[in-house]
Amino acid sequence: MTPWNSYSSNPEPRRGLNNTLGHVLTQVGRARRNRTAFACLLASTFVIALFWKGTGAAKSFLKPSDPKAPISGYHLPSILPPSFSPGLPEEPDTSPQLPSKASIDDTNALAASGLKNGSPYLHLVIPASETNANLCKTLLSTFILDYPPPTLINYGKNFSGDGWDKGTHTGKIRGIYDFLTNPKLVDDQDLVLVIDGYDIWFQLPPEVLIKRYHSSIASANKRLRKKYGTRAYEKDGQTPRPLMYSQTVIYAADKLCWPNPAEDPACTAIPPSTLPMDAYGADTDRDSQGFLNRPRYLNSGAAIGPASDLRALFGRATEKVERYGRGELGDQFVFSEIFGEQEYVRETIRVSRQSAGGRWLTGLSNALGLSKTSSSITMNNLTVIHGQRYEYALGLDYESQLFQTLTHSHGDIDFLYYNDTHTLAHVQEQHHIPAAHPLFLPLDIQRATPPLAARLPVRTEASGTLAATPYLDSISTNLSWSSIPLATNAHVPSIPTLLHFNGDKSYLSTWWTKMWYQPESRALLRRYMRSSRGSVAAHVTAAGGNGRWETRGGRGGVWTDTAQWFEWDEICKGYEDELFMDGKGTWGKEVGVKKIYNSFGKLIEGVADEDEE
Repeated sequence: MTPWNSYSSNPEPRRGLNNTLGHVLTQVGRARRNRTAFACLLASTFVIALFWKGTGAAKSFLKPSDPKAPISGYHLPSILPPSFSPGLPEEPDTSPQLPSKASIDDTNALAASGLKNGSPYLHLVIPASETNANLCKTLLSTFILDYPPPTLINYGKNFSGDGWDKGTHTGKIRGIYDFLTNPKLVDDQDLVLVIDGYDIWFQLPPEVLIKRYHSSIASANKRLRKKYGTRAYEKDGQTPRPLMYSQTVIYAADKLCWPNPAEDPACTAIPPSTLPMDAYGADTDRDSQGFLNRPRYLNSGAAIGPASDLRALFGRATEKVERYGRGELGDQFVFSEIFGEQEYVRETIRVSRQSAGGRWLTGLSNALGLSKTSSSITMNNLTVIHGQRYEYALGLDYESQLFQTLTHSHGDIDFLYYNDTHTLAHVQEQHHIPAAHPLFLPLDIQRATPPLAARLPVRTEASGTLAATPYLDSISTNLSWSSIPLATNAHVPSIPTLLHFNGDKSYLSTWWTKMWYQPESRALLRRYMRSSRGSVAAHVTAAGGNGRWETRGGRGGVWTDTAQWFEWDEICKGYEDELFMDGKGTWGKEVGVKKIYNSFGKLIEGVADEDEE
């Protein structure tokens, strides 16, 4: 996370009557041509005052809380008393000691970030109760791109609930929370990446993901500082004041708010997208079907953050499900609700702490539909509980730098070759994007390890599991990131690190062959299997670190949350036709391969005879 001292220690100036309202009134009244507008402004104020008095909004706003109240039917006024601060911690949020953006090397994120003994691990956590071809596509993409060995949550667990998903979606909340609370596996400062198991493919390596995580966090905290300012203590003149609110957790962003009711805070209290207001042309955010909307709603399919903050978030989600029965519609509903509550309380406290003039202007802006921070849509009540925590350092990946959700977004994506300058010069025009300009390969990808480069020198002898075989191991050489197809969102523009196929699942079949690694996926997986560890872990060790790349190590398989280890072929044998599409047969028994035995006489390559079965 970006150090606090990268920000100014001065608080944001308060918008008082003298420096904001008075200035506006003076400027309006000076010119004769503005006097009509000034009269309209006063009339609007009078109407708002009558409306405020008539609705009783100025009366007591807090009522007894009922955690089991219906999803709809909340109420909270737009302004709270200045002394009301639900969920505001007494001490500043601590910044996780993850490598800062500035310290990350261009060639290897973790190694060059200065990891030493005691530095954070990276964990990849995937909820998946059973295996199938789609899970194996996800795993294959993580192996080829050299992510740490995944941990499968709830693998082998039988769900038999009465709900639409038999309880698997809320079950993964508890499963992930239990994993995050295991001190033998996870430290507070570890970075944890959580993804859905059956509809996500990676396309960029972890070094790019980690860089972008830190960059996104830095940008988000700059926005938070500008909007909310800093806290009022640490007055020694040297210690930087902590941000009023900070962000450490990033979730994917979606174009649609679902399954939460449209009037709930999950859909109405959230911030606007950071994309340009005309990202999809004149009808941006006006499409009832969502195709032309900017992503601004939480999607629970992908998240990344420090273990300590994710633990608190999943703890709250577990409480909502198990204590208050809020899980009938799944984890998507639960996390969206938490995000909506956080944002509404943030904005309510901000408005309550404004001066009288600032609140007046905010109310006028809201009434006229000009506010960027408060929706003009009617919102259901929110019963705020004194002492309840609502702040979870949570924000979204609005620009799809990390996570590209595909609900109503398939049309935004092109698989582009970044050495095709003619196509790159016109792709935004083809999407009718205002102020279209040529696209270029981002610098973080240019500097990443080449896509088909050997992660480590590969052993050529018949070793433990796989022997080198030219028939199976032939891989294209001298390829760069610019010469392979990369899924690109032309509207941002961005090349996301992963694709999340929520929505129309047919693309899980039709787009698989578009992924840059699929045509040579068998050879790339074999290369991965024969290397002792990944490039990131190797560089960390070479730099004097402790190889902190997941706590338990492992290669060519997955861990479960019950501490079991499964090899690749134990999880994915039988799905070769859907994964590799090369007609070479079952993993380890490929057609046309000479039989090879290891020193113990075990067949490690080729098809066994009947008497060897």
